[in-house]
Amino acid sequence: MKYKHIFFDLDRTLWDFDTNMRLTLEEIFYRHKLDRAFGDFNNFFETFMGHNERLWDHYRKGNMKKEILRFKRFDLTLRDVGIKDEILAQVIGDEYITESPLKTALIPHAIEVLDYLNGKYGLHIITNGFNEVQFSKFKLCGLDKYFQKVITSEMSGYHKPRPEAFGYSLSAANAKKAESLMIGDDLEIDILGAKNFGMDQVFYNADGVKHNEELTFEINTLQELMNIL
Repeated sequence: MKYKHIFFDLDRTLWDFDTNMRLTLEEIFYRHKLDRAFGDFNNFFETFMGHNERLWDHYRKGNMKKEILRFKRFDLTLRDVGIKDEILAQVIGDEYITESPLKTALIPHAIEVLDYLNGKYGLHIITNGFNEVQFSKFKLCGLDKYFQKVITSEMSGYHKPRPEAFGYSLSAANAKKAESLMIGDDLEIDILGAKNFGMDQVFYNADGVKHNEELTFEINTLQELMNIL
């Protein structure tokens, strides 16, 4: 194969973001007795997710600072049930940032695949996550030993799917575009971002998302990477 460098997304591609996030939020929910206002955890979780996804979109586009995002998503969630308490929202926001990286659930076959690829390719990460959060995840999950370069949007100054995010990452890894492959779970941010940059891609489509895009590769499990690489 022509590839020498493999670039992975982190959240939902290697680190099981959904499982780890839900566990952290559930602990916070009961610690602060939020069931008295929300009734059950699922109501809180769904309310939070709506605000979180919308505000993250603003953050990716450069319209919101991370310090605002961290607390605002919880502030709006609490306000939806009549709790106007910015101090509580700040406390919960800080707890989430501190505690979520401590969770260690990984996507199935992540370690198996990384063991297989290690030594055969230069392995790197391109992530839109926060520096302090992403690097903590690596160490605690034992992922740090596999990767030569970890590039966050804070380091590059650009969020995927901006072409500058991919260009900065390839330069940091001393990698050529034609010899590089991007693997990620988000069709727009990871895969079409890489495609528009001119980089080959592997869409990790665990949920079977329907689309009409022409992509380099598409897989449903990480294990399938061993048939490609």
